[in-house]
Amino acid sequence: MQRLCVGGLIVLALASRGFAEGEDAFYKLGPDSLVQEGVPQGKLAGPFTLPCEVFPGTQHTYSVYVPAQYDAAQPTCLMVFNDGHAFSNPNGDVRATNVLDNLIHRRELPVMIAVFINPGRTPEQPEPNAREWGDRTTNRPTEYNALDHKYPRVIVDELLPALKKDYNLSPDPNHRGIGGASSGAIAAFTVAWERPNEFRKVLSLIGSFTNLRGGHVYPEKVREADKKPLRVYFQDGRNDNRGQRRGEYDQSRDWFHQNVRLVEALTEKGYDVNYQWGIGPHSQKHGGAVLPDMMRWLWRDHPVSTDVNDKTERSFNKPTATSP
Repeated sequence: MQRLCVGGLIVLALASRGFAEGEDAFYKLGPDSLVQEGVPQGKLAGPFTLPCEVFPGTQHTYSVYVPAQYDAAQPTCLMVFNDGHAFSNPNGDVRATNVLDNLIHRRELPVMIAVFINPGRTPEQPEPNAREWGDRTTNRPTEYNALDHKYPRVIVDELLPALKKDYNLSPDPNHRGIGGASSGAIAAFTVAWERPNEFRKVLSLIGSFTNLRGGHVYPEKVREADKKPLRVYFQDGRNDNRGQRRGEYDQSRDWFHQNVRLVEALTEKGYDVNYQWGIGPHSQKHGGAVLPDMMRWLWRDHPVSTDVNDKTERSFNKPTATSP
């Protein structure tokens, strides 16, 4: 038995199996990520198809989570998740809809609409899935990894107008967040970076801020640009794709190193930034386990009443008669 000290936590791994196979063993989903008795469950509408003019010939599939407490008369917060199939999977590593159900019910998150959007694809290409996220079968590499205005246009100029037809979304960019994992995470950051007047909260799991299509330059871009009104939470692991291949090391393709560099740059510029560095590899195990805490922190400033006589504030957030 091999005993490893990780961030103050003791992890036990069988030495005979090797360290690499045990990197994710510690990370388990907690109660906030599981279905809980008595908690009203939101509904997942869709899938819907979003035609795309930014990338001609492609379309985006998305689903919309509507919390049980949604009131169409009230402007509502919005959270968008790239690689939506992975975040909404009820048996996956993240299970974001359960997190939203539980935290909204306990008033630890504001009531919010959540959108789970997949990478663009042509009609004949297959939908991304748990085994193939689309890097080899869809437009994902082009959309997510490029540091340009195109994917932000998909979200802001194509997705948002479609959502506004059916839901009462708050126009305040502080009430809008976007997140993702791997290439979906750098895509989320790019949306907020390019369009901070529309999105200001970013959630990044194992973000690919590396030289896939130039993403390793973000620390320099952050230092050179005027500070933007963004709030960002990063998660990554010390064993996430460390840029070592065939005996050579490429720092620009070191996932963990580049995540740390970007956090350092944002911190130097005075951004509202938080992070968790675990021991895991390029997987969502750690990110899924800490997603509830990440969401609480990103949305920590939603309105709260301290009135001792406010019985509504001191009760669970249950659906009202006007909720759908």
